[in-house]
Amino acid sequence: MTQLDAYLSFDGNCAEAMKFYAQVLGASIEALITYGQVPGGEPPPASHADRIMHAYLVHEGFSLMAGDTPPGVPYAGIQGVMLALSFGATAEAQRVFAALAGGGGQVQMPMAETFWAEQFGMVTDRYGVPWGINGAPKPM
Repeated sequence: MTQLDAYLSFDGNCAEAMKFYAQVLGASIEALITYGQVPGGEPPPASHADRIMHAYLVHEGFSLMAGDTPPGVPYAGIQGVMLALSFGATAEAQRVFAALAGGGGQVQMPMAETFWAEQFGMVTDRYGVPWGINGAPKPM
């Protein structure tokens, strides 16, 4: 079976972000492996030992993978992408949008009706991840 999953990069706050997403989205974290836990090879620099090498979040409708940037790789932020989530009901879409916008998130487009959904909004959360939230899709 072929599957496409998003893989996000963070700069030392991957564990915090993934725990937040699990709570907001009703998902579970299946893996949260630090660079220090990786078997074999050279041990990571002390600055990366507790950073996340691989995180795996699972929801019944999707999965999301992530990690902190590897040692020696400069963090450039998340650019040129948006994670799109679609909900059957507007209430759930509005709840998730508000949670992602809270605590320092930035709303790019407030939730409003569009030609493709009863509600759609765009937000970049406190971790720098851009989201497009759809509630109650319309027939196209």
